[in-house]
Amino acid sequence: MKSIDEKLQPILRTVLHRNAGETEFHQAVHEVLESLGRVVTKHPEYADEALIERICEPERQIIFRVPWIDDNGDVQINRGFRVQFNSALGPYKGGLRFHPSVNVGIIKFLGFEQTFKNALTGLPIGGGKGGSDFNPRGRSDREIMRFCQSFMVELHRHIGEYIDVPAGDIGVGGREIGYMFGMYKRLTNKYEAGVLTGKGLSYGGSRARKEATGFGCAYFVQRMLETRGQSFDGKRCVVSGSGNVAIYAMQKVLSFGGTVVAFSDSDGYVVDEAGIDLDLLKDVKEQRRERVSEYVARRGNGARYVKDGSIWDVPCDVALPCATQNELSGPDAETLVANGVLAVGEGANMPCKPEAVRVFQKAGVLFAPGKAANAGGVATSALEMQQNASRDSWSFEKTEDRLAGIMHNIHDACADTAVEYGAPGDYVLGANIAGFVRVAEAMRAMGVI
Repeated sequence: MKSIDEKLQPILRTVLHRNAGETEFHQAVHEVLESLGRVVTKHPEYADEALIERICEPERQIIFRVPWIDDNGDVQINRGFRVQFNSALGPYKGGLRFHPSVNVGIIKFLGFEQTFKNALTGLPIGGGKGGSDFNPRGRSDREIMRFCQSFMVELHRHIGEYIDVPAGDIGVGGREIGYMFGMYKRLTNKYEAGVLTGKGLSYGGSRARKEATGFGCAYFVQRMLETRGQSFDGKRCVVSGSGNVAIYAMQKVLSFGGTVVAFSDSDGYVVDEAGIDLDLLKDVKEQRRERVSEYVARRGNGARYVKDGSIWDVPCDVALPCATQNELSGPDAETLVANGVLAVGEGANMPCKPEAVRVFQKAGVLFAPGKAANAGGVATSALEMQQNASRDSWSFEKTEDRLAGIMHNIHDACADTAVEYGAPGDYVLGANIAGFVRVAEAMRAMGVI
């Protein structure tokens, strides 16, 4: 706790005590509190009425049983979660994650981060997160449908377009959103299009939503590079992951003139020095749902697959961790710095461990934290809500233009806030303070609730 202002250390001790064993949540709170010492010194009113303590405590935590029947006729039991963290700025907004690693601590960390991320967008959305320890990998479409329907039987009691609006996350794409929306419609007897985002275009989805998180990350990093008179043009890029965020971050990097030379999944990584064949990767992952090793089998051209190992051993100018939390360690960061990395942008939620962030900052590497750099997904979800509310549908170009503007505004807010609080170039501090202040001002206005 040495890096946290002494006025805030009791808050961290309370969080650690009340949320025992939830290491990712502890990590997320610690990172934010590290930035807030300067705020409470400059604005002591934020230390009144237990405001920061209230921000660190979810408004509501829901845990429920999800029974479903597999293709063999056997009953399976999973656990579902929804943490409605903060609604000071609007209805709870945040994705659903289906992955065996999901537990209440993971969901709380994601909901806490989501609160500040959503605030940074400038849009009227609060923070929440949810999911299940269900593993969709290897399951048939019918099994996934039955699971999603059972999950929604309970979740539908707690959501609504003015209450809580879930979306997708790891393991939850358009297929899963469709199954859940259909069940919600059947259970409620309402066509409430704004209750879920990430929907298909045929039933109220937004163009550019699928691309938004990856595109947004690339827009943010491009803006960050511009502060040093540089861009993606001609840069070697490494992107971890090969899911939705990673694929569309790669697509936008390519459009900016960069070359993506490596990507990964949970089994290993691919190095393609000639630059990735994005169409092939999309076919492997989005159409065939295969592992990245299949890319190498079909690509030829000198591409190679490395089982296990670290993708961060591949030299690059720009690194975009887009897979999952805590995937990039301190030693990984040291390797990247030794290999000359110029910028790192978090496409996933908190993919860099704290020691890795310190390595990048000490070395003067441009570093974009996830709560800022990957806000494009939730921003476009809010735009989807706007279209649903007005019974409208925007063009891809209009939606992407709005996304680009939002990401540029987030970058500038983080950069300007860092300067205001005496830490120019520290995007972590800038993002934490800018997001916190917006949430805190709304909470102060509403009294002790």
